[in-house]
Amino acid sequence: MRHSRTAELLVGLFMLAGLVALFFLAMKASNLGTLETGSAYDVTARFDNIGGLKVRSPVTMAGVRIGQVSKIGFDPRTFEAVVTLSINDRYQGIPTDTFAKILTQGLLGEQYVGLDPGGSPDQLGNGDEIHMTQSALVLEEIVGQFLFSKAEEASKL
Repeated sequence: MRHSRTAELLVGLFMLAGLVALFFLAMKASNLGTLETGSAYDVTARFDNIGGLKVRSPVTMAGVRIGQVSKIGFDPRTFEAVVTLSINDRYQGIPTDTFAKILTQGLLGEQYVGLDPGGSPDQLGNGDEIHMTQSALVLEEIVGQFLFSKAEEASKL
């Protein structure tokens, strides 16, 4: 009897550890486990298409996370998505001619904003806008263009 109670206790602890691990994995996958702390400054960028970009998606430069997407809006005048990037204050000195791209990471296709610095001596500050942007690549559009071009080639034969 004593041996089975110990085994049940060990199995219970193992299951509890597994559930805790799944919880932290879910938090990491949804970017809820990586809340930014400290002060930050906001910059905006306009994109024609943001794909699956979400609030709290990472903002990286040279592969290092420097902030996160804090807000996504729509400009009805220009029909563009307006993305607000919250960049940690310790990453000051980003040039004003920085290039912002929406990239895809990993097998699950999580999208994030990647910044490529320019060479301007002027620096981005709170409320500034990044003017050079590249929208997300939409797989359906790429496949559609490929199929359309193949159909066009076949009709010329």
